[in-house]
Amino acid sequence: MKIARALLTAAALVAAVPAGAAQADAADTPPTVNEYVALGDSWAADATLSQITTASTPFGCVQSTHDYAKQIAKALAVPVFRDATCGGATTVNMLNPQSSPVGVNPPQFDRLTETTDLVTLGIGGNDADLAATVTDCLTVDPAVSPCLEKNVVNGVDLMSQKIAAAAPRVAATIAGIRERAPRARILLLDYFEGIGTDGGCFPQIPISDADAIWLGQKLLEIDHMLTRVAARAGIQLVDTYDGSAGHDACKPVGTRWVEGLVPYSGDPVGLAVPFHPNQLGADYQARRLLEAINSPR
Repeated sequence: MKIARALLTAAALVAAVPAGAAQADAADTPPTVNEYVALGDSWAADATLSQITTASTPFGCVQSTHDYAKQIAKALAVPVFRDATCGGATTVNMLNPQSSPVGVNPPQFDRLTETTDLVTLGIGGNDADLAATVTDCLTVDPAVSPCLEKNVVNGVDLMSQKIAAAAPRVAATIAGIRERAPRARILLLDYFEGIGTDGGCFPQIPISDADAIWLGQKLLEIDHMLTRVAARAGIQLVDTYDGSAGHDACKPVGTRWVEGLVPYSGDPVGLAVPFHPNQLGADYQARRLLEAINSPR
């Protein structure tokens, strides 16, 4: 994602982006970006099983050929681009390698340099164990709520405690980026709505309404935490949650931006990673990110 280039016109920007992906208003002049590094977890990698690329990370990262970072790099014609995003990543993997049965992703910070001028970061969900908790909620009985039973003990929400504990780790990650890439503009992305806060869709997704509501609330709680961290660090938060309602995993193919339990997607057609963005979701992330990049700092 880096090498010197002239400012693109808005028309050129639109032509560079696939239909339905990131687009700019005709009056916008995209900023010049010479070296872009994308960091983060599976929602940043737009984890997939049907369009995996190993150009930047090992197969085990299940990084998508068309994740939002690649769309942004193409839209801005970035000369030097490094996509370190990897499924399952936590803040620990910024400084430490991430191993999988099919490859090792080097520490994500290894892609940063003193000349990096744009960094996007999507992290925090795995630090709070929210992704792993989703599978704990699966049940054959819609009247039971295994997630609530396991995570809310004597009135104390253990997931809320984990989310709070993740905040200083995300803050430390931002500080680490600044140390290694002092010239970089840093944008922190939150998580868009994967499950609504008004209930689930049992048996399509075998999670009780009570657990589905709780999961939706915990996702919002993570986003609020990320918003506070970004504000304290003085960096820009890219709000992908606002505007994503009505596209959760319970919606039909063509409407949903997140896949449900069945590991198959209609966008694109093929194998998918359950409870992760499909291509429509990745395109949405790219649009919101490009809007943020083009906005005043």
